Amino acid sequence: MEVRTEEFLEKHVVPFASQWESEQLMPREIFKIAGTYGLTGLIVPTGSGGMGLGVVELSDVLKEIAAVDMACAFSLIVHNNLARSIAVNGSDQLKEMFLPGMLSGERIGGFLLTEPQGGSDAAAITTTATLKGDHYIVTGEKAWVSNGTRADVLSVYAQTEQGMLALIIPANLPGVCRGDKYSLLGGHALGTTGFIFDKVKVPIENVLITQGNGLRAALEGIDLARITVAAMCCGMLEASLHYAIDFAGSRKFKGESVTDLQGNQWRVADIATELAAASALTREAAIAHEGPDSSSVLAAKAKKFATTVALRRIADCMQLMGASGLQQEHPLARHLACAKMAEYLDGTTEIQNVVISRSLF
Repeated sequence: MEVRTEEFLEKHVVPFASQWESEQLMPREIFKIAGTYGLTGLIVPTGSGGMGLGVVELSDVLKEIAAVDMACAFSLIVHNNLARSIAVNGSDQLKEMFLPGMLSGERIGGFLLTEPQGGSDAAAITTTATLKGDHYIVTGEKAWVSNGTRADVLSVYAQTEQGMLALIIPANLPGVCRGDKYSLLGGHALGTTGFIFDKVKVPIENVLITQGNGLRAALEGIDLARITVAAMCCGMLEASLHYAIDFAGSRKFKGESVTDLQGNQWRVADIATELAAASALTREAAIAHEGPDSSSVLAAKAKKFATTVALRRIADCMQLMGASGLQQEHPLARHLACAKMAEYLDGTTEIQNVVISRSLF
């Protein structure tokens, strides 16, 4: 199987992205369809049935999807990340139980680390997992769960006496309560919600990351996550720029094309330049991540710059379209909301500043 992103988008995302946002729902069947295009096991090793993509290739795929709908792209990478973790870290039993369904898109993954009171401080989570014989008893609450409205395979991080661990918890276990869908500025295809765990009995065989290794495992993937968010922002901005230029070219002001006005031409030049810079920084971080050295600072710089540029410059693209840029029939309003969302995903801009500044002192 090969990854066929363009065909997937053309047939199954482009015609429906606007509808998903207006209805605040992306159907779970999209994951099954994505599975037939190689998009549910992008970073799962080939030996485990996945595509085995590197970071640069993965970034390119997500950039292409985000150019149509970033919420769809982020939803897919959350699922892909969990599939890879099960393939790499899981026992043979976990792989047998969950991996085939995730690769086919029959089962959908969710990552549950953040809590209502915790925000960016992953070490401060209060959800507990208490060992009782051959089971863990899990109690606590999780927030901001991407894919939360449809996920049925949950990777849940919890505290034990020996430190943090991660458990795979099927969403249909007794005591698992799925919260209402969050009503947000945009990005509703992501299906964000929260979960409550009320003394949920989880077999010890469902341990994905052992006690004491949970925090390190959660943080190890953060550099990759920041690189992919940066790539998605580049995809949205590039799509917005081309869309705005095409639209503005058909508009007239006092008999002259809007794109012939020097002020607009210079605005476009600024956007294109900052897009090129964001893309170059993102590519540099992706290449570094595939190497032996830490890519944390480059990933933080790429995420900080690409998200900031995307938010400001997508708004400029909308301005080039006049008031028409606000209309939901055009994709720019959807991209603008997701660009703002990107400033929070996988560490806020302020957290990126902490990482960058620490490296300088």
